[in-house]
Amino acid sequence: MEHRIIDLHVHSTESDGTLTPTEIVSAAKAAGLSAFALTDHDTAAGVSKAAPAAAACGIELIPGIELSTEYELPTRAGGGKEVHIVGLYIDPEHPLLIEKTNEFRRCRDARNEKIVAALQREGFSITTEALLAANPDSVITRANIARFLYDSHQIRSVSEAFEKYIGDGCKCYVGRFKVSPMEAVELIHAAGGIAVLAHPLLYHMNQTTLQHLIDELKEVHLDGIEAIYSTYTTGEEQYVKRLAKENGLLISGGSDFHGTNKPTIQIGTGRGHLYIPYSVLETIKEHLRA
Repeated sequence: MEHRIIDLHVHSTESDGTLTPTEIVSAAKAAGLSAFALTDHDTAAGVSKAAPAAAACGIELIPGIELSTEYELPTRAGGGKEVHIVGLYIDPEHPLLIEKTNEFRRCRDARNEKIVAALQREGFSITTEALLAANPDSVITRANIARFLYDSHQIRSVSEAFEKYIGDGCKCYVGRFKVSPMEAVELIHAAGGIAVLAHPLLYHMNQTTLQHLIDELKEVHLDGIEAIYSTYTTGEEQYVKRLAKENGLLISGGSDFHGTNKPTIQIGTGRGHLYIPYSVLETIKEHLRA
C-alpha cells in the first residue's frame, strides 16, 4: 500500500473553512500528508498565504480553487442544480481568474445581503456588519451564515439553518449568480489548471442526468472526477471510479475539509477511512505534462 497520502479538496478561512491557510498547512503536516490542494470557494487568495509554511515543512501545496456553478437540468421540468468544479494546478495570479472571481465575490456579497434581509424578516438577529466581523477576510457563504446563527444561539445546529431557512427552496433562500459548469471548466483551463467535477453523488442526480452532465463537461474537456470522497461508501467510490474509466477521466479525491464547519470530516482522513494515495496525484501530473 502506498504510504504517501494526499488530500485534493481542502477549505480555509479564505472561504468557508475555520482554519487559516497557514493553520491548514499545520493540520496537513499533523495528518501526515505529503501533498494537499487548497481549494477555497471562488477564490485562490489563500494559496500565497499557505505557500511559505508549506515550503518550510516540506509539504507539496497544489494551488487550487472550487468554483460554484448552476447546471440547468436537462429535464422537462428544467430547473437548476448547484454543481461544483474543482481546479488543480491553477495560476492563482492569472488575470482572467482574478477578474472572474472578483465578479463572483461581488455577486455573492449582493446575494448575502438579500439572505440577511430575509432572515431578519423571520426574526433573526443578524446584520451584514456582524457577519463580516465574525468572518474577517473571508468569502462569506451560506455556511458562514449558518455558523453565525448557531454560534449566536439562534438555531440548534448548523444543519437546521439549511433545512429550514437558507437551503435550496427554503423561505430565506436566494438564488446565486449563474455560471455554468462548462464555463467554470473553461476558466480553470484558461488559468492553466486541471478541471475536476467535485463530489458528483452529492447532487442526487439519477444516472442518466449525471451522465448527461458529464457528457456536456467533456465537450469542454473536463479532466477528472472526484471519485474518492469523505462521504462515499465503498460501493459509491467504486461506482464513480467506474464512471471515470468509462468516460476517460482522471480520478481525484479529497476530504472537503472545512474545519469545525464540518466537524465530522478531518483533513486527509475524512470520516476516518478516507485514503487517497500519492499515485492519484502522479497520474494528474502526467496528464498536466502531456
